[in-house]
Amino acid sequence: MSYQGKFVFAQLCGLLPKAKFDWLVKKYQGNKWVKSFKCWNHLLVMVFAQLTKRESLRDLIAVLDAHQEKLQHMGFGDNVSRSNLSKANETRDARIFEEFAYIMIGIARDKRSSADGESCVDGNVYAFDSTTISLCLSLFWWTRLHHGKGGVKVHVLYDIRTDIPVFLVITDAVLHDSQVMGEIRFERDSFYIFDRAYMVTDELFKIDNAGAFFIVREKRRMQYDVVKDWQYCNSDTGVMADQAVLLTGAKPRKQYKKPLRRVVFYDRESNRTFVFYTNNFQISAENVALLYKYRWRVELFFKFLKQHLHVKEFFGTTENAVRIQIYSAIIAYCLVAILGHELSLDKDIYDVLRVLELSMFDKSPIVELFKKSRTLTSSEEAIQLSLKFD
Repeated sequence: MSYQGKFVFAQLCGLLPKAKFDWLVKKYQGNKWVKSFKCWNHLLVMVFAQLTKRESLRDLIAVLDAHQEKLQHMGFGDNVSRSNLSKANETRDARIFEEFAYIMIGIARDKRSSADGESCVDGNVYAFDSTTISLCLSLFWWTRLHHGKGGVKVHVLYDIRTDIPVFLVITDAVLHDSQVMGEIRFERDSFYIFDRAYMVTDELFKIDNAGAFFIVREKRRMQYDVVKDWQYCNSDTGVMADQAVLLTGAKPRKQYKKPLRRVVFYDRESNRTFVFYTNNFQISAENVALLYKYRWRVELFFKFLKQHLHVKEFFGTTENAVRIQIYSAIIAYCLVAILGHELSLDKDIYDVLRVLELSMFDKSPIVELFKKSRTLTSSEEAIQLSLKFD
Protein backbone atom coordinates (compact mmCIF):
# COMPACT_ATOMS: atom_id res chain seq x y z
CA MET A 1 0.00 0.00 0.00
CA SER A 2 1.34 3.44 -0.92
CA TYR A 3 2.01 5.83 1.97
CA GLN A 4 3.53 9.13 0.74
CA GLY A 5 2.39 11.14 3.76
CA LYS A 6 -1.29 10.31 3.38
CA PHE A 7 -3.81 10.16 6.19
CA VAL A 8 -4.63 6.66 7.41
CA PHE A 9 -8.16 7.00 6.05
CA ALA A 10 -6.83 7.97 2.60
CA GLN A 11 -4.45 5.00 2.65
CA LEU A 12 -7.33 2.71 3.58
CA CYS A 13 -9.58 4.06 0.82
CA GLY A 14 -6.84 3.28 -1.68
CA LEU A 15 -8.19 -0.27 -1.47
CA LEU A 16 -11.56 0.84 -2.88
CA PRO A 17 -11.90 0.13 -6.63
CA LYS A 18 -12.76 3.69 -7.65
CA ALA A 19 -12.98 2.91 -11.38
CA LYS A 20 -15.76 0.41 -10.72
CA PHE A 21 -17.57 2.86 -8.47
CA ASP A 22 -17.29 5.57 -11.14
CA TRP A 23 -18.83 3.15 -13.65
CA LEU A 24 -21.82 2.63 -11.33
CA VAL A 25 -22.17 6.39 -10.87
CA LYS A 26 -22.27 6.81 -14.63
CA LYS A 27 -24.74 3.90 -14.97
CA TYR A 28 -27.23 5.50 -12.57
CA GLN A 29 -26.34 9.14 -13.39
CA GLY A 30 -25.43 9.75 -9.77
CA ASN A 31 -23.54 13.00 -10.46
CA LYS A 32 -26.09 14.52 -12.82
CA TRP A 33 -26.71 18.19 -11.96
CA VAL A 34 -24.27 17.87 -9.03
CA LYS A 35 -21.66 20.64 -8.72
CA SER A 36 -20.12 19.64 -5.39
CA PHE A 37 -20.25 16.73 -2.95
CA LYS A 38 -20.29 14.10 -5.68
CA CYS A 39 -20.92 10.38 -5.25
CA TRP A 40 -17.30 9.54 -4.42
CA ASN A 41 -17.24 12.19 -1.67
CA HIS A 42 -20.58 10.83 -0.41
CA LEU A 43 -19.26 7.26 -0.28
CA LEU A 44 -16.10 8.21 1.62
CA VAL A 45 -18.03 10.27 4.19
CA MET A 46 -20.41 7.36 4.81
CA VAL A 47 -17.53 4.88 5.15
CA PHE A 48 -15.75 7.28 7.53
CA ALA A 49 -18.92 7.52 9.64
CA GLN A 50 -19.07 3.72 9.84
CA LEU A 51 -15.42 3.21 10.75
CA THR A 52 -15.43 5.95 13.41
CA LYS A 53 -18.86 5.01 14.85
CA ARG A 54 -20.40 8.45 14.51
CA GLU A 55 -23.70 8.41 16.37
CA SER A 56 -25.69 11.00 14.42
CA LEU A 57 -25.54 13.39 11.49
CA ARG A 58 -24.81 16.24 13.90
CA ASP A 59 -21.98 14.26 15.50
CA LEU A 60 -20.45 13.42 12.11
CA ILE A 61 -20.51 16.98 10.80
CA ALA A 62 -19.12 18.35 14.08
CA VAL A 63 -16.09 16.06 13.77
CA LEU A 64 -15.53 16.94 10.12
CA ASP A 65 -15.88 20.69 10.81
CA ALA A 66 -13.15 20.40 13.44
CA HIS A 67 -10.80 19.05 10.74
CA GLN A 68 -11.96 21.32 7.91
CA GLU A 69 -8.46 21.85 6.51
CA LYS A 70 -7.95 18.09 6.11
CA LEU A 71 -11.18 17.20 4.31
CA GLN A 72 -9.85 17.68 0.79
CA HIS A 73 -6.91 15.36 1.53
CA MET A 74 -9.28 12.79 3.00
CA GLY A 75 -11.29 12.69 -0.23
CA PHE A 76 -14.41 14.35 1.18
CA GLY A 77 -14.26 17.45 -1.00
CA ASP A 78 -14.55 20.94 0.45
CA ASN A 79 -18.30 21.19 0.83
CA VAL A 80 -19.47 18.63 3.42
CA SER A 81 -22.47 19.91 5.35
CA ARG A 82 -25.53 18.54 7.11
CA SER A 83 -27.79 19.72 4.31
CA ASN A 84 -25.59 18.27 1.55
CA LEU A 85 -25.24 14.88 3.21
CA SER A 86 -28.90 14.72 4.21
CA LYS A 87 -30.03 15.58 0.68
CA ALA A 88 -27.60 13.06 -0.86
CA ASN A 89 -28.87 10.27 1.39
CA GLU A 90 -32.43 11.13 0.51
CA THR A 91 -32.13 11.52 -3.28
CA ARG A 92 -29.03 9.67 -4.52
CA ASP A 93 -29.77 6.29 -6.08
CA ALA A 94 -29.17 3.63 -3.43
CA ARG A 95 -28.43 1.08 -6.18
CA ILE A 96 -25.00 2.71 -6.59
CA PHE A 97 -24.14 1.74 -3.02
CA GLU A 98 -25.90 -1.62 -3.27
CA GLU A 99 -24.01 -2.78 -6.36
CA PHE A 100 -20.73 -1.41 -5.04
CA ALA A 101 -21.30 -3.37 -1.83
CA TYR A 102 -21.51 -6.54 -3.93
CA ILE A 103 -18.28 -5.60 -5.72
CA MET A 104 -16.59 -5.24 -2.32
CA ILE A 105 -18.10 -8.54 -1.18
CA GLY A 106 -16.62 -10.26 -4.24
CA ILE A 107 -13.17 -8.80 -3.61
CA ALA A 108 -13.25 -9.64 0.10
CA ARG A 109 -14.37 -13.24 -0.51
CA ASP A 110 -11.70 -13.70 -3.15
CA LYS A 111 -8.99 -12.33 -0.85
CA ARG A 112 -10.08 -14.49 2.09
CA SER A 113 -10.87 -17.63 0.09
CA SER A 114 -7.55 -19.16 1.11
CA ALA A 115 -8.23 -18.50 4.80
CA ASP A 116 -8.35 -21.60 6.96
CA GLY A 117 -11.95 -21.09 8.05
CA GLU A 118 -14.00 -23.48 10.11
CA SER A 119 -15.56 -26.36 8.20
CA CYS A 120 -15.91 -30.10 8.43
CA VAL A 121 -16.84 -30.65 4.76
CA ASP A 122 -15.21 -29.95 1.39
CA GLY A 123 -17.89 -27.73 -0.15
CA ASN A 124 -18.78 -24.14 0.68
CA VAL A 125 -20.89 -23.65 3.80
CA TYR A 126 -23.41 -20.82 4.05
CA ALA A 127 -25.70 -19.73 6.86
CA PHE A 128 -28.89 -17.83 6.09
CA ASP A 129 -30.70 -15.72 8.67
CA SER A 130 -32.13 -12.26 9.29
CA THR A 131 -31.94 -9.51 11.87
CA THR A 132 -34.50 -6.82 12.61
CA ILE A 133 -33.54 -3.17 13.02
CA SER A 134 -36.25 -1.37 14.99
CA LEU A 135 -37.18 2.14 13.86
CA CYS A 136 -39.44 4.86 15.19
CA LEU A 137 -42.67 4.62 13.20
CA SER A 138 -43.42 8.33 13.51
CA LEU A 139 -40.13 9.18 11.77
CA PHE A 140 -39.75 6.17 9.49
CA TRP A 141 -43.37 6.21 8.35
CA TRP A 142 -42.78 3.80 5.47
CA THR A 143 -41.86 0.87 7.74
CA ARG A 144 -44.19 -1.64 9.35
CA LEU A 145 -43.59 -4.07 12.20
CA HIS A 146 -46.24 -4.56 14.89
CA HIS A 147 -47.78 -2.91 17.97
CA GLY A 148 -47.25 0.56 16.53
CA LYS A 149 -43.53 0.03 15.89
CA GLY A 150 -41.53 0.28 12.70
CA GLY A 151 -38.51 -1.58 11.45
CA VAL A 152 -36.61 -3.16 8.59
CA LYS A 153 -35.28 -6.68 8.30
CA VAL A 154 -31.85 -7.49 6.85
CA HIS A 155 -31.66 -11.02 5.40
CA VAL A 156 -28.08 -12.24 4.98
CA LEU A 157 -26.47 -15.25 3.34
CA TYR A 158 -23.17 -15.63 5.18
CA ASP A 159 -20.06 -17.47 3.99
CA ILE A 160 -18.76 -19.43 6.98
CA ARG A 161 -15.29 -20.02 5.50
CA THR A 162 -14.47 -16.38 4.76
CA ASP A 163 -16.67 -14.63 7.34
CA ILE A 164 -18.07 -12.44 4.56
CA PRO A 165 -21.77 -11.95 3.71
CA VAL A 166 -22.51 -13.27 0.22
CA PHE A 167 -25.64 -11.23 -0.35
CA LEU A 168 -28.26 -9.35 1.63
CA VAL A 169 -31.87 -8.34 1.12
CA ILE A 170 -33.50 -5.44 2.97
CA THR A 171 -37.25 -5.83 3.48
CA ASP A 172 -40.11 -4.68 5.67
CA ALA A 173 -39.82 -6.25 9.11
CA VAL A 174 -43.24 -7.89 8.71
CA LEU A 175 -42.03 -10.14 5.89
CA HIS A 176 -41.53 -13.72 7.08
CA ASP A 177 -37.94 -14.95 6.83
CA SER A 178 -38.78 -17.95 4.65
CA GLN A 179 -40.22 -15.73 1.90
CA VAL A 180 -36.72 -14.58 0.97
CA MET A 181 -35.33 -18.10 0.49
CA GLY A 182 -36.34 -18.03 -3.17
CA GLU A 183 -33.84 -15.25 -3.89
CA ILE A 184 -30.82 -17.39 -3.01
CA ARG A 185 -28.86 -18.78 -5.95
CA PHE A 186 -27.88 -22.20 -4.70
CA GLU A 187 -24.47 -23.61 -5.61
CA ARG A 188 -24.14 -27.28 -6.39
CA ASP A 189 -22.51 -29.38 -3.61
CA SER A 190 -22.59 -26.45 -1.16
CA PHE A 191 -24.24 -26.61 2.28
CA TYR A 192 -26.92 -24.16 3.41
CA ILE A 193 -27.70 -23.92 7.11
CA PHE A 194 -31.10 -22.66 8.30
CA ASP A 195 -32.80 -22.09 11.62
CA ARG A 196 -36.28 -23.50 12.29
CA ALA A 197 -38.07 -20.49 10.71
CA TYR A 198 -36.94 -21.84 7.33
CA MET A 199 -38.49 -25.31 7.67
CA VAL A 200 -40.49 -24.79 4.48
CA THR A 201 -40.61 -28.01 2.48
CA ASP A 202 -41.27 -26.60 -0.98
CA GLU A 203 -38.29 -24.22 -0.71
CA LEU A 204 -36.09 -27.02 0.67
CA PHE A 205 -37.02 -29.20 -2.30
CA LYS A 206 -35.72 -26.46 -4.64
CA ILE A 207 -32.35 -26.69 -2.87
CA ASP A 208 -32.28 -30.44 -3.44
CA ASN A 209 -33.16 -29.98 -7.12
CA ALA A 210 -30.25 -27.53 -7.46
CA GLY A 211 -27.83 -30.25 -6.31
CA ALA A 212 -27.06 -28.43 -3.06
CA PHE A 213 -27.44 -29.60 0.54
CA PHE A 214 -29.38 -28.10 3.41
CA ILE A 215 -29.48 -28.58 7.16
CA VAL A 216 -32.50 -27.14 8.94
CA ARG A 217 -33.70 -27.35 12.50
CA GLU A 218 -37.16 -28.80 13.14
CA LYS A 219 -39.70 -26.04 13.70
CA ARG A 220 -42.36 -28.20 15.28
CA ARG A 221 -42.82 -31.93 15.51
CA MET A 222 -43.09 -33.20 11.95
CA GLN A 223 -45.23 -36.12 10.86
CA TYR A 224 -43.17 -38.83 9.17
CA ASP A 225 -42.65 -42.52 8.56
CA VAL A 226 -39.25 -44.04 9.28
CA VAL A 227 -37.84 -45.58 6.10
CA LYS A 228 -34.53 -46.66 7.61
CA ASP A 229 -33.09 -46.47 11.09
CA TRP A 230 -29.35 -46.88 11.39
CA GLN A 231 -29.76 -47.50 15.14
CA TYR A 232 -26.90 -45.12 15.76
CA CYS A 233 -26.53 -43.56 19.19
CA ASN A 234 -23.35 -42.06 20.63
CA SER A 235 -23.56 -40.64 24.14
CA ASP A 236 -20.02 -39.21 23.84
CA THR A 237 -20.87 -36.96 20.89
CA GLY A 238 -24.55 -36.36 21.70
CA VAL A 239 -26.10 -38.11 18.67
CA MET A 240 -29.29 -39.85 19.80
CA ALA A 241 -30.76 -40.97 16.46
CA ASP A 242 -29.93 -41.10 12.75
CA GLN A 243 -32.80 -42.02 10.46
CA ALA A 244 -34.16 -41.76 6.91
CA VAL A 245 -37.79 -40.60 6.92
CA LEU A 246 -40.62 -39.73 4.55
CA LEU A 247 -42.77 -36.76 5.52
CA THR A 248 -46.45 -37.62 5.86
CA GLY A 249 -48.06 -34.27 6.69
CA ALA A 250 -50.72 -33.02 4.27
CA LYS A 251 -48.55 -30.36 2.59
CA PRO A 252 -45.01 -31.64 3.29
CA ARG A 253 -45.58 -35.04 1.64
CA LYS A 254 -46.67 -33.27 -1.58
CA GLN A 255 -43.93 -30.68 -1.46
CA TYR A 256 -41.04 -32.99 -0.51
CA LYS A 257 -41.60 -36.52 -1.79
CA LYS A 258 -38.03 -37.83 -1.36
CA PRO A 259 -36.59 -39.32 1.86
CA LEU A 260 -35.00 -36.91 4.32
CA ARG A 261 -32.36 -37.63 6.89
CA ARG A 262 -33.40 -36.94 10.49
CA VAL A 263 -30.71 -36.48 13.14
CA VAL A 264 -31.50 -36.08 16.84
CA PHE A 265 -28.77 -34.40 18.86
CA TYR A 266 -28.47 -33.72 22.60
CA ASP A 267 -26.42 -30.67 23.59
CA ARG A 268 -25.00 -31.04 27.07
CA GLU A 269 -24.05 -27.38 27.45
CA SER A 270 -27.62 -26.14 27.10
CA ASN A 271 -29.27 -29.39 28.26
CA ARG A 272 -31.47 -29.36 25.17
CA THR A 273 -32.35 -31.77 22.39
CA PHE A 274 -32.31 -30.64 18.75
CA VAL A 275 -33.74 -32.31 15.67
CA PHE A 276 -32.18 -31.60 12.28
CA TYR A 277 -33.33 -32.49 8.78
CA THR A 278 -30.96 -32.72 5.82
CA ASN A 279 -30.85 -34.10 2.30
CA ASN A 280 -27.23 -35.22 2.71
CA PHE A 281 -26.79 -38.89 3.59
CA GLN A 282 -22.98 -39.03 3.25
CA ILE A 283 -21.58 -36.95 6.11
CA SER A 284 -21.64 -38.24 9.68
CA ALA A 285 -24.45 -37.42 12.08
CA GLU A 286 -21.93 -35.55 14.23
CA ASN A 287 -21.02 -33.33 11.28
CA VAL A 288 -24.69 -32.56 10.67
CA ALA A 289 -24.87 -31.14 14.19
CA LEU A 290 -21.51 -29.39 13.83
CA LEU A 291 -22.51 -27.71 10.59
CA TYR A 292 -25.64 -26.37 12.24
CA LYS A 293 -23.49 -25.05 15.05
CA TYR A 294 -21.57 -22.97 12.47
CA ARG A 295 -24.82 -21.08 11.88
CA TRP A 296 -24.01 -19.10 15.01
CA ARG A 297 -21.37 -17.19 13.02
CA VAL A 298 -24.07 -15.25 11.17
CA GLU A 299 -25.47 -14.25 14.57
CA LEU A 300 -22.01 -12.96 15.52
CA PHE A 301 -21.95 -10.98 12.28
CA PHE A 302 -25.29 -9.34 13.13
CA LYS A 303 -23.97 -8.51 16.59
CA PHE A 304 -20.84 -6.97 15.07
CA LEU A 305 -22.92 -4.97 12.59
CA LYS A 306 -25.08 -3.46 15.32
CA GLN A 307 -22.43 -2.94 17.99
CA HIS A 308 -19.33 -1.92 16.03
CA LEU A 309 -20.72 -0.31 12.89
CA HIS A 310 -23.61 2.13 12.58
CA VAL A 311 -26.97 0.67 11.57
CA LYS A 312 -29.15 1.47 14.60
CA GLU A 313 -29.44 5.24 14.17
CA PHE A 314 -29.69 6.72 10.69
CA PHE A 315 -28.62 9.92 8.97
CA GLY A 316 -31.99 10.22 7.23
CA THR A 317 -35.56 9.02 7.62
CA THR A 318 -36.36 7.91 4.07
CA GLU A 319 -36.10 4.33 2.84
CA ASN A 320 -33.35 5.44 0.46
CA ALA A 321 -31.28 6.88 3.31
CA VAL A 322 -31.65 3.70 5.36
CA ARG A 323 -30.56 1.53 2.43
CA ILE A 324 -27.52 3.68 1.67
CA GLN A 325 -26.40 3.52 5.30
CA ILE A 326 -26.79 -0.27 5.56
CA TYR A 327 -24.90 -0.84 2.31
CA SER A 328 -22.21 1.58 3.51
CA ALA A 329 -21.81 -0.57 6.62
CA ILE A 330 -21.28 -3.65 4.44
CA ILE A 331 -18.75 -1.76 2.30
CA ALA A 332 -16.86 -0.69 5.44
CA TYR A 333 -16.92 -4.26 6.82
CA CYS A 334 -15.49 -5.67 3.58
CA LEU A 335 -12.90 -2.88 3.39
CA VAL A 336 -11.56 -3.77 6.84
CA ALA A 337 -11.54 -7.47 5.90
CA ILE A 338 -9.56 -6.70 2.72
CA LEU A 339 -7.08 -4.59 4.70
CA GLY A 340 -6.52 -7.47 7.11
CA HIS A 341 -5.66 -9.74 4.19
CA GLU A 342 -3.44 -7.20 2.40
CA LEU A 343 -1.35 -6.64 5.53
CA SER A 344 -1.42 -10.35 6.48
CA LEU A 345 -2.75 -9.42 9.91
CA ASP A 346 -3.32 -12.19 12.40
CA LYS A 347 -6.33 -10.34 13.83
CA ASP A 348 -10.07 -10.64 13.46
CA ILE A 349 -12.06 -7.87 11.80
CA TYR A 350 -13.09 -6.31 15.12
CA ASP A 351 -9.47 -5.97 16.28
CA VAL A 352 -8.54 -4.28 12.99
CA LEU A 353 -11.51 -1.92 13.25
CA ARG A 354 -10.64 -1.06 16.85
CA VAL A 355 -7.19 0.16 15.77
CA LEU A 356 -8.52 2.11 12.80
CA GLU A 357 -11.28 3.85 14.72
CA LEU A 358 -9.00 6.35 16.46
CA SER A 359 -6.35 6.61 13.73
CA MET A 360 -8.16 8.11 10.75
CA PHE A 361 -6.41 11.51 10.97
CA ASP A 362 -3.00 9.97 11.67
CA LYS A 363 -0.35 10.21 8.94
CA SER A 364 1.60 7.11 9.95
CA PRO A 365 1.99 4.28 7.44
CA ILE A 366 -1.04 2.13 8.11
CA VAL A 367 1.05 -0.99 8.57
CA GLU A 368 2.89 0.67 11.48
CA LEU A 369 -0.37 0.97 13.45
CA PHE A 370 -0.67 -2.79 13.62
CA LYS A 371 2.97 -3.47 14.44
CA LYS A 372 2.41 -1.63 17.72
CA SER A 373 -0.91 -3.23 18.57
CA ARG A 374 -1.55 -6.70 19.90
CA THR A 375 -4.54 -8.98 20.00
CA LEU A 376 -6.08 -9.42 23.43
CA THR A 377 -5.99 -12.88 24.92
CA SER A 378 -9.26 -14.61 25.71
CA SER A 379 -8.79 -13.90 29.44
CA GLU A 380 -8.45 -10.16 28.73
CA GLU A 381 -11.67 -9.83 26.77
CA ALA A 382 -14.49 -8.21 28.73
CA ILE A 383 -17.20 -10.24 27.07
CA GLN A 384 -16.76 -13.75 25.75
CA LEU A 385 -18.79 -14.95 22.79
CA SER A 386 -19.36 -18.71 22.85
CA LEU A 387 -20.74 -20.84 20.05
CA LYS A 388 -24.26 -21.90 20.89
CA PHE A 389 -27.06 -23.70 19.16
CA ASP A 390 -29.71 -21.14 19.92
